[in-house]
Parts: sequence; structure tokens; C-alpha cells
Amino acid sequence: MALNKKGSRRITVDGTEYHWRIRRKPSYMQGLCWAPLTFAVEIADGDQPGTTLAVTSGQPHPSNWIDIKAEPIRPADVAASIREARVQGWNPTSPGAPFMLDQSAEFTSVP
Repeated sequence: MALNKKGSRRITVDGTEYHWRIRRKPSYMQGLCWAPLTFAVEIADGDQPGTTLAVTSGQPHPSNWIDIKAEPIRPADVAASIREARVQGWNPTSPGAPFMLDQSAEFTSVP
């Protein structure tokens, strides 16, 4: 699965370049704060297809529809998620299904 380059940002973590992207509009579940914000990361080397990292954060989408305050995802947060995924076994250069990293333990959905 290739990450759409339009709207993605570059980040270098431990000498490796990645693209990361947050969906601009929230999904229905994210809009109602029933599901947390997610973002995707992949290696920036376009010649080499790899595994996408899908990170589920512990906060609401900033564009949620019920005005719940949300902190923005900073590049430092993305870098920490990449490092944690690498420790858990994510290999961004090998092809395969997306690697799921769930960091939503502190997320509380709105009823």
C-alpha cells in the first residue's frame, strides 16, 4: 500500500527518511470522537515498496465535529512512534500488510 505523497511530510529518524500523513478530514467515527486520530508512515525511498506503519494515537482528530480539544501531532510524536514500531518489529523496507501500532490506551470516546 503506497502512501499518497500529496499532503505528506518528510521526517528523518535515525538516518532514514520517511513520509508521514494525517488524513485531512476526519472519518465519521473520528468526527464524533468515537475513534482516535490515526496517521500513516512509510519509507521515503520510492524505488522500494515497503510496509506502511498505521499509528492509532491516543487523542481525537483536530477537526472533530464536536469541538473536543485536540493536541496536534508533532514531528517528535511521529519520530517516537517510528522508533517504537521498529522496536516492536516493523521493517519498513520489506513488503507486506500494514504494521499496526496502537497508542490509544488513553483515548476516551465521547458517548
